[in-house]
Order: sequence, then C-alpha cells, then structure tokens
Amino acid sequence: MNATTNNAEKFDIYGTRRAKVAEALRARGIAAARFEDFEGTRDTSVRYLCGHPGDAFLIVGADGSSALVAWDRNMADKMASVDKIFSYTDFGRRSTDAMRAVLSDLGVKRGEKVEMPAATPYPRFVDHVAALEEWDLVCEAGGIDDTVLGMRAVKDSGELAIYERACALTDRLIDQLEAGVRAGRLATELDVALFIEREARAAGAEGTGFDTLAAGPRRSFGIHAFPNYGSGPFATQGLSILDFGIVVDGYTTDVTMSFARGPLAPEQRTMIDLVKRAHDIGVAACGPGVAARDVAAAVDAFFAEAGYAMPHALGHGVGLEAHESPGINLRQENGAILAPGNIVTIEPGLYDPRFGGVRWEDDVLITATGARQITASRIVEL
Repeated sequence: MNATTNNAEKFDIYGTRRAKVAEALRARGIAAARFEDFEGTRDTSVRYLCGHPGDAFLIVGADGSSALVAWDRNMADKMASVDKIFSYTDFGRRSTDAMRAVLSDLGVKRGEKVEMPAATPYPRFVDHVAALEEWDLVCEAGGIDDTVLGMRAVKDSGELAIYERACALTDRLIDQLEAGVRAGRLATELDVALFIEREARAAGAEGTGFDTLAAGPRRSFGIHAFPNYGSGPFATQGLSILDFGIVVDGYTTDVTMSFARGPLAPEQRTMIDLVKRAHDIGVAACGPGVAARDVAAAVDAFFAEAGYAMPHALGHGVGLEAHESPGINLRQENGAILAPGNIVTIEPGLYDPRFGGVRWEDDVLITATGARQITASRIVEL
C-alpha cells in the first residue's frame, strides 16, 4: 500500500466542506462515509469535497479526516486536496480491500457505523457487508448524500466566482452563435453543435455540461430532440431550438436559445410571444424565501390562461451537474424554498407537432435581496 499525505490545503474550501460533512455524520452517529465516482456510480460530490474529477472513492471520517482511493494516481496527486491518497491498483482494484485499508488507516474502530452511498446497488452493498464485517455498514435514503446535495445547492463565494467566468463565456458564445447564424456560417445542426464544442474548449472550458441539443425546424417539436443533433438544416424557416451548457472548473451553465425565421404562422408567433412573457414572469417570481413550486405555478397559470400547457418543469438547479437541487416544478413532494446562493434555470417552452417548438432558458442567481439573471440567452428572430 502506497499512500501520500496532502495536508498543505487541509483547511481550504474542500476541508471546510468536509468539516460540515463530518458534523452531519457525528449528529447521526456515523463514524465515516463513502462517496464514489466510478463508471456506473457517478457522483460529482467527490469533486465537490476534494477537487478530484472522478474515477475514485472518497472516505470522510466523523473527525474530518479524509482519504481518496484513485484509479489515476497521477491525476489525484495533481488535483485532489485530501489528507491521504491511495492508488486503487495497490488493492488489485478490489473495492472491499481498499475500503478496509482506508478505514483502518483513518482509525475507524471496529463495530462503528460506516455509510455507503445511497445509490449503491443492493447486491454490491451485500457483498461489502459480508467482506467488511468488522464495521456496521449502512445504506439509506436521506442520509449523508442528501446532506451534501443540500450543501451543493447553495453556492459559496468560490463557486460564484467560477460562475462569473462560466456565464461570461456562455454569453460570448451566445453572441457568436447569433452572429454566425445570421451570416449563414452556421447553417446546420452539426455546424452549431461543433462550433460550441470547439470555441468553448479553445477558450479554456472543460467542455460542455451535457450533449448539445440543436434541433432545426423539422425536429424542434420535441422537448429534447432525438438524436440531439444531426446534419440537417438549422434556423431555416420556422422554429429551431439550441440547448447547451459550458463547463468551467467543473461547473456548468445551462441555456436555451430559440431561432425563428419567417414567414411564421400565427400559431408560431403566439408561441414565441407567450414564451417570452413566461420567461420574464419566471425570472421575476424568483427570490429568497420563495417556494420553488410557486415560481413554477406562476408560469403554468400564465400558460393555462392563454389556453396552453407546458409539458415539462420550469427549471432546476445547476452546479457540478446540469440538473441539481432545487427543482422549479410542481411535484407534490417539492418543498424547496429558494435561498441566497441557489442558481436555477428558468426555461419555459411550448411545442407543437405541426409548428415546432420554442424555449428560452437562462440561469438565475438567488441573492439576499432578490434574483439576478446571470446569462443572456434569447429568442433570435431572423
């Protein structure tokens, strides 16, 4: 077993976050918790808690101690801020062997409770229980995973600084996309999608937060076109939808532009006008202390009054993943209250199998006094 110790940044932002996790563990009588980001069990909370981008599992102790078991040791040594780093290959890539070594190294006593990720498949959990009988392994919904998701929903000052850069780059691309479409340089779905990928990476972004969705007039009737983009025409007569996000230091934006080229049918003009108004209603409804359901209800009521219905939720939180808490939707179980530091999307849309679809999505930061739209997406009329 070959571990390195990384204490130089123990009290950095990652250490602060892990300290909150440790406090939550102590309150529930849990000695340590495992977070993992492997193929099939992806969880960006690993990056949130230590900076490592993936393919690893992280153990956080109730005393605040931490250890990372990484598949790519070189990457972990460069990017992870934890107390100790272990190589997964030192344990024959056997999860149970690696976990036993780390728990022992961190001083987790026999018989103490150790929490596994809530998303752990049951057969795998059973295997770990059998192999690690020295400890009392637990796996439950509403545990430490939910605690961290709640932490992630409220962005700290460092995360907000990242979003300033991410949104600035996103807005620059929005301007370039409109100019390219108007000039005829971006004439197909493929042109648009690859332009975003190339320009984002050239500007230093990690890439896109999800597969870009570029749907020309023949395919914009779907909420999410399938496939996401092809070689067909984009922004020709009718309605086209472009949904994309840019990742900077792990954090993604999420915006949707629509392009409308005339002549338009009266039904298409009505859809555009309604979505524009719904976007403004949604942004204006956001603020600290506001129930997320109420924001969604305001927009749904507006559409209903006009005789329309939106077939998807109004929005969602963004962060290390494109879809995070809080949800801006009418689900009965949604009790989220917007708080300063939340970044949410507002994305009203209408779709018709004959006339196509239109959606307008921006990212909105909840502040102590209200809300601020932090991206400048738009409906482009050509």
